[in-house]
Amino acid sequence: MPTDAPTAIPGSAAIRVGIALLGAIGFTLSYDALRQMAVAIHIRGLLTYLFPLVIDGFIAIGVIALLILRTAPLRSRMYVWTLVGIATITSIWANALHAIRLNEQTRLYLDNATVGALSAIAPLALAGAVHLYLVINRHLAANNARAEAPSATSATEAATPEPSLPVGQEETYGANAAPSAEASDEPEAEAETAIAEEPAANPMPKRGGRKKGGRKTTVPDDVLLATARAMRTQTGKVPRTALEDAIRDKGYTIRRELAQQAADAVMAEPDSAVTTTHAA
Repeated sequence: MPTDAPTAIPGSAAIRVGIALLGAIGFTLSYDALRQMAVAIHIRGLLTYLFPLVIDGFIAIGVIALLILRTAPLRSRMYVWTLVGIATITSIWANALHAIRLNEQTRLYLDNATVGALSAIAPLALAGAVHLYLVINRHLAANNARAEAPSATSATEAATPEPSLPVGQEETYGANAAPSAEASDEPEAEAETAIAEEPAANPMPKRGGRKKGGRKTTVPDDVLLATARAMRTQTGKVPRTALEDAIRDKGYTIRRELAQQAADAVMAEPDSAVTTTHAA
């Protein structure tokens, strides 16, 4: 259901017009007084028309800066309030001094301290305006960084893959798959039991154990020993890696532990036995 548009407060338009008109009149009167003060501090020619803009213009800039920095940290806002307050007090003091000195004499005359203080307003306003710009810029950059932060977080979350199953479904899936996992582990359990029951003194353990990854040793014992003896006869040693390569070249598979045990067993045999066996 559409909501009704907010009703304008009666007389608000007239109030806004009155504020604008009052601001324009106040600026004009202050402008005239400050221009005469510019003549009194020996600013020449048309430049006297710029002096009022330095003071009252700085006040206007400070008010706009306060509106921009309304969400800035308290320290920044207090700094701008201080500058606006100093500029406002300076404008009031200059206007009042202008009226008092003209009331005392026909020509506006200022002492040395007053002339020096008023002459320092222009460079101070320049420095203050530049620093106001830096403060506003820093505040806007911080706002932009905070605005972009949620977008970056959303992009990171979108790039993170979600789990394929909810937690409850994963538990159910794991419970249903438990029998198959137990069944697949039975051959490994049997192989580990067979290896554990082997005598430690047997240099050639029983074949049939699984290699990590599920591959079995298929090379017969006689082929394994014959290959190892032939290698010892030719080179005088039986490197495990070379024995494994030779067995695999013949189309068999072998576990690393079994190849090492075969190599150790053949290297432990007497030279005469190795030579006789190889010749046969």
